[in-house]
Amino acid sequence: MTDITCKLLVIGAGPGGYVCAIRAGQLGIDTVIVESSKLGGTCLNIGCIPSKAMIHVAEEFEKAAHAAAGKTPFGLTTAEPKLDLKQAVAWKDGIVQRLNNGVAGLLRKAKVKIVHGQARFRDGKTVAVETETGPKTITAETIVIATGSVPVELPFLPFGGNVISSTGALALTELPKRLVVVGGGYIGLELGTAFAKLGAKVTVVEAQEKILPLYDAELTAPVAKSLSALGVEVLLGAKALGPTAKGDGLRIETADGKERELPADKILVTVGRAPATSKLGLDELVLDMDGRFIRIGERCETSMRGIHAIGDVTGEPMLAHRAMAQGEMVAEIVAGEPRIWDKACIPAICFTDPEIVSAGLSPAEAKAAGFETKIGLFPFQANGRAMTRHGEAGFVRIVARADNHLVLGIQAVGQGVSELSAAFGLAIEMGARLEDVAGTIHAHPTLGEAFQESALKALGHALHI
Repeated sequence: MTDITCKLLVIGAGPGGYVCAIRAGQLGIDTVIVESSKLGGTCLNIGCIPSKAMIHVAEEFEKAAHAAAGKTPFGLTTAEPKLDLKQAVAWKDGIVQRLNNGVAGLLRKAKVKIVHGQARFRDGKTVAVETETGPKTITAETIVIATGSVPVELPFLPFGGNVISSTGALALTELPKRLVVVGGGYIGLELGTAFAKLGAKVTVVEAQEKILPLYDAELTAPVAKSLSALGVEVLLGAKALGPTAKGDGLRIETADGKERELPADKILVTVGRAPATSKLGLDELVLDMDGRFIRIGERCETSMRGIHAIGDVTGEPMLAHRAMAQGEMVAEIVAGEPRIWDKACIPAICFTDPEIVSAGLSPAEAKAAGFETKIGLFPFQANGRAMTRHGEAGFVRIVARADNHLVLGIQAVGQGVSELSAAFGLAIEMGARLEDVAGTIHAHPTLGEAFQESALKALGHALHI
């Protein structure tokens, strides 16, 4: 048994964990990070990065297919495209590997010790790790739990065979002719859209009465229209019941209470994610919980002194950039700096077609919070850059207080709007007023002009509509 003693132990090397460890190392803290799988966690290896890579492949294939069919409005034609999915997956894996190596290099640069293995608590200061070279015991003054989350498995649709999670979907080397997606949230629709563009017949089964339930109908309408244009069948108010008797599809109960069988080569289950804590030995600790999640305070502290938790194990929003910000903050707290979680907003992005961005409060959320509001909406149909990209569907919408014009929230739907998220978050974080956004010169021609115009619209004098 090898013993290791350190000031800070980080369990989990996903976005939150590795950022925490790197920042701690930069601050001169003796830091150890433990990871049971690959550096970078779910986001880098089987989530954010590989999914966006495959979404890009699907977008490029669709463009080529449209050109081959003479569907481009500007006269571009090409031969019929062919896709080598194995090569596409290999390209995706190459990107992931480069980023893996990059994380390892950054950790080494920060003088962080990396231990590969499964960590399990013995007590609030001690963790046992099973590694390939034998067991190790790590004792630390402070421990950060950053083990992330895993896909939720339905008991009547266990993963295996033709039932896959998002991880399995991103590893496919052969395109399924018929794909049924259980769950109409962002993961299901991102991947479902990609496979539909590649040529699969996709059906989405969603138990609620709308897709993307976290977003309002005004934002999701362009996405629903795009899904219809792609030939994706969306069944709302429908419940998955289990595989068909022959195992060649999915049995569902439709909104009118009738049973129906959906043929499928693959069934992709995307009904949420659960905290990855089952192997940590949390029963050896006395942590306050919020259901399945670890309860934390404004410094990401748990109910046990010396133990912090960050990222998906602490609940919604389960976003990599939230975990990264929490990790950086906790490292600085361990170094003695006076930090608390005081973020004004955490932007969320849905990489569907078109993309959705939401930062701060929606109109309904602002109203529920008791604010009287001014709302400005500017359509991309009136934006020159959107029109030249043939992506004029969608809009930018700004929500501000009616009394002092403080910006409360900004939302957008459209092609490429994910890149506006930083501007939206910065405006809210810096306490911008409508006049600040309207008075800032936005470069022409860019999608960002729609942000300025939405503020002008809220003030009552939009220029281009």
